[in-house]
Amino acid sequence: MSLPEQREFKDQISYRLMPSKFPPIALFEDVANHQDFEVLFSIQAITNPRLRQEVGNLNCVPPEERPYGIRGCSYALGPFVHLNPYGSRFSRGQFGVYYAAADVQTAIAETRYHQEKYFSLIEGLKYDRLSMRCLKTLFTAELHDISVQQYRQSEWYDPDNYHSSQQLGDQLKKINSQGIAYDSVRSPGNLCFGLFSPKYIVDVIQAAHYSYIWDGQKISVAMEMLTVV
Repeated sequence: MSLPEQREFKDQISYRLMPSKFPPIALFEDVANHQDFEVLFSIQAITNPRLRQEVGNLNCVPPEERPYGIRGCSYALGPFVHLNPYGSRFSRGQFGVYYAAADVQTAIAETRYHQEKYFSLIEGLKYDRLSMRCLKTLFTAELHDISVQQYRQSEWYDPDNYHSSQQLGDQLKKINSQGIAYDSVRSPGNLCFGLFSPKYIVDVIQAAHYSYIWDGQKISVAMEMLTVV
């Protein structure tokens, strides 16, 4: 199958949900460029031996692709410096992807599915609660678009097997693609995005908190707790 065509998304608003237990790294917010970061990191590392682990593997992101100076820089860098070793729909875990959705309810549907899958594997777990923060994200990028009808039945959309979609991700990453636009698998008919670099992100702000309640079989409630913007 030939590679999908690109589509420009200019000043695109999107939403990403992540566990609140992962706080932003203030160090990223305090610098304007790579040189400033190196100086501040060296100073703070003297008194904080865990800083390198908290910051993540910055070697995964070339200095010129780090969006220093934007609001929410640490959120933008997060999935690229803390790689998911288990991979994701479009990555085997060798590179990061910033996943987001065009609306909040789609972002909830996507993350709810994965959290339900995680909780269901914990034997005997009858109840749990997970606090999630919603990140309102603004980006501009040209994405390879597989959301169009001709791709809807492809193996890239297999609900559980990511082999084909990860192959696509590998192909696109090798040609320096900026990312992928795709139809939500967990909320069909709604648009999702996967950015291959944080440099396309121009603003990230925390928009709300949600509480995911696990009742032993499913996540029954995704309740907004606090609206910030």
